[in-house]
Amino acid sequence: MVERTVADAVVIGAATTETVVVSVVDAAASSSTTTSSNSGSNLGWGMHSNGSGPTCRGLKSDHSLFIYRKGIDMAYLLLYVNDIILTTSSDDLRKSIMTLLNSEFAMKDLGPLSYFLGIAVTRHAGGLFLSQKKYAEEIIERASMSSCRPSATPVDTIPKLSATPTSPFKDPSLYRSLAGALQYLTFTRPDISYAMQQICLFMHNPMEVHMNALKRIVCYIKGTLDHGLHLYPSKPTTLISYTDAN
Repeated sequence: MVERTVADAVVIGAATTETVVVSVVDAAASSSTTTSSNSGSNLGWGMHSNGSGPTCRGLKSDHSLFIYRKGIDMAYLLLYVNDIILTTSSDDLRKSIMTLLNSEFAMKDLGPLSYFLGIAVTRHAGGLFLSQKKYAEEIIERASMSSCRPSATPVDTIPKLSATPTSPFKDPSLYRSLAGALQYLTFTRPDISYAMQQICLFMHNPMEVHMNALKRIVCYIKGTLDHGLHLYPSKPTTLISYTDAN
């Protein structure tokens, strides 16, 4: 983990003439704003420092995520090309960072965050709902399965897929394209993760039986387009996970 000492100024710089979009989400107040700025090249989060003060950590596991801490104040900045999401522990901190950004660039408030990299964000009483319904519909259309019959489950639990040569699928590139698209869908649809793991085992040489399994996932998605991921406030700060050794 890379640690930088920060004093009083946060600088987000760039060097192309492309528009930089900054999406700001206030976790505490459940409010968000989106701003834009014209400036230039690779975006980087730099800090003016006098050797003391809060820290900003760039994670080794994700070079796009930066964490800012000062006492009880926290901010998370996620950067993807020209898009940025900033979430803070308080509205005052959000405003402070936005003021610092505006001091560096001419920015315009574009309103609440509602869509980011194909993921729709909807606020509800308990938190946030993330959905990729539009993206899922595009996958179904790409697979030419708009009129398919929905499936109750994403995978058949009886037969196991194998690499034993049977009848090769005639269009391997379509198989790989759909498999890749469905992998991105797992961000908000963890219920298809296992089925997709099985599908991706045969990307190198897909058979008809593998394509049929992929189509079953698409049929399942067709019947569950309104499913997504709910995010709720939680007091515990530890991550709890479960695994099955089998």
